[in-house]
Order: sequence, then structure tokens, then C-alpha cells
Amino acid sequence: MTRNQKIALGCGGAGCLGLIVVTIAGGLIYFFAIRPAAHRASRDYNFNRNYNSNFNLNSNTNSDENTNSDENANSNSNFNSNANSDSSTSASSLSDDDKHKLFHAATMTGETETITRVNVKLGLWKDDHTPGDNYQQFATEHAIWVFQNMDWVRTINSTEKAKAYVEEHLP
Repeated sequence: MTRNQKIALGCGGAGCLGLIVVTIAGGLIYFFAIRPAAHRASRDYNFNRNYNSNFNLNSNTNSDENTNSDENANSNSNFNSNANSDSSTSASSLSDDDKHKLFHAATMTGETETITRVNVKLGLWKDDHTPGDNYQQFATEHAIWVFQNMDWVRTINSTEKAKAYVEEHLP
């Protein structure tokens, strides 16, 4: 057996092994994610869709006016609004489900600028646009999330819908 034949045999074996691993992984994803969802949908037609939204604007206004005979006036006004544009604070207020929805919609836009803006806002990328420490874990979880939320994924079926979702939900 020549050297080239040995190399070809080794590469063929590695390729087959890789194909087997991919097939097993696909089977596991189907068995644990897609099959139970399809089974539930065929068993009953009660779909549970939850939408949570929180909006909070705290404001406090105090006004005192004191007038004496010398016509001296003292006025005190205080307005306090909770608004924070820090990306980590605003992204932390989102649920994991909302983060996956925003991430998926940004990806569906196909626009590099939108994807970058969302990834930085969610804390998945650093400010210098390099992947953060939790990006790999989130991307892995997102693949599973997509299979478990196919009803929602089907609603974002165009670039326009994806852009509208991102603009409406980006913190």
C-alpha cells in the first residue's frame, strides 16, 4: 500500500466518522426538540402563547413656593426619571426568550450593522465587536431555542418583519 493510498484511506475514514457524528447529533436534536413539539401540536390544538412586556417610568415632581413680604420666592423642583442607556443594564432586563427573539430577528435582517448593534446591546459582543465570553454558549443555546420555538420563528419570515421587530424591541 502506497503512502497516498494510506492517506486516502485515513481521510475517508475520518469523513465517515464525521458524517456519523453529525447524523447522531441531528437525530438527538430531532428526538429531544422537534418530535416532542410536533407530538404536542398533534395531540391538542391548545397553543399557549405568552407575551410579557414591562414599561416603567418613575417620575417625582416637588414644587414649593414661599413668598414673604419682601417678595422673596423660593422654588424647588425635582424631576427624577429612570433612564439608562448602558447596554448591559438594558439587556439584563430582557428575559432569555426575548434575547433569543431579538438575536434571531437581527440575524434575519441580514444587515451587518443591525446584527452588530444587537449583539453588543445583548452583551454577546464586546464594544470592539469581538465575541464576548458568553457568545459561544448563547449561540449553542440559540440553536436549541429555534427548534423549540418554531411557531415564533415562522412569524419572522421576511426581512421587513425582522427589521420591524428589532426596531420595536431593541432596548
